[in-house]
Amino acid sequence: MNKKTINPKNLDHDWLGQAKVLSEAMPYMQRYAGETFVIKYGGHAMGDARLADLFARDIVLLRQIGINPIIVHGGGPQIGEMLERLKIKSEFIDGLRVTDHETVSVVEMVLSGSINKQIVSAINAAGGFAIGLSGKDGHLIHCDKATKTTRDPDSNIEKILDLGLVGEPKDINPHILALFEESDITPVIAPIGVGPDGETLNINADTVAGAIANAVGAKRLLMLTDIAGVMDTDGELIADMSITEAKGLIENGTISGGMIPKIETCLHAVEGKVDGAVIIDGRVEHALLIELFTEGGVGTLINKD
Repeated sequence: MNKKTINPKNLDHDWLGQAKVLSEAMPYMQRYAGETFVIKYGGHAMGDARLADLFARDIVLLRQIGINPIIVHGGGPQIGEMLERLKIKSEFIDGLRVTDHETVSVVEMVLSGSINKQIVSAINAAGGFAIGLSGKDGHLIHCDKATKTTRDPDSNIEKILDLGLVGEPKDINPHILALFEESDITPVIAPIGVGPDGETLNINADTVAGAIANAVGAKRLLMLTDIAGVMDTDGELIADMSITEAKGLIENGTISGGMIPKIETCLHAVEGKVDGAVIIDGRVEHALLIELFTEGGVGTLINKD
């Protein structure tokens, strides 16, 4: 590879800017070297080809500077498309897909098959070394069957709804993940687990990411989403908050809707063995690098109190 020679007298802003970015990133690289980061990958970042390519390159860079990334991916839209194509009806209860035997076969095919291998292939093509697996591999994720409690608005009686073959992580076996770390292999995990009777269970990817982050004592849980982060009542991004502050924002309604389960996953992780959890805008190019290696970041960080 031929090196391009630059006359110091003709240094332009781009070259100086790149050198400055690298210099400012160095303390963060040193701080995080040897640490484990669990990354929930989904949403627009996964559906956009350019963003997917940049994500793969960023994961390779994290490995090269000594960070151990563990990727947990979703795939809700792709599952929905496949179910529609196969004319299989599917419904949701509070964001969780009700999953019967026919549906779970499609879920596993899409998550552990096409999506997982696309991500693995992209990382390998970018110069990394990734391997795909699901919670069924190496006894990684054992689950209880998940249920949902609702309250009838007329009678005020609570009802427990059966979600079918949907799992809630009970035990995470970090042994296989430790082997990957020692081998410089990046695991890409599909959110499929094993139930009490050995059955295949569909699991929410956010929940899996949080459970794995706790099990391995990750430095950070990074949740790539389709929004900028948590907004205050004026619509401004909240750069960081404590556990207590986050719970208060849920109580007063500032955090609402689909953001609540994501924040609750982050809170559970930070109340456990994870140092911090971040809601990151996956629509931003190189969002991971900006969050980890710049002072400002690109999302909302939840810290321990």
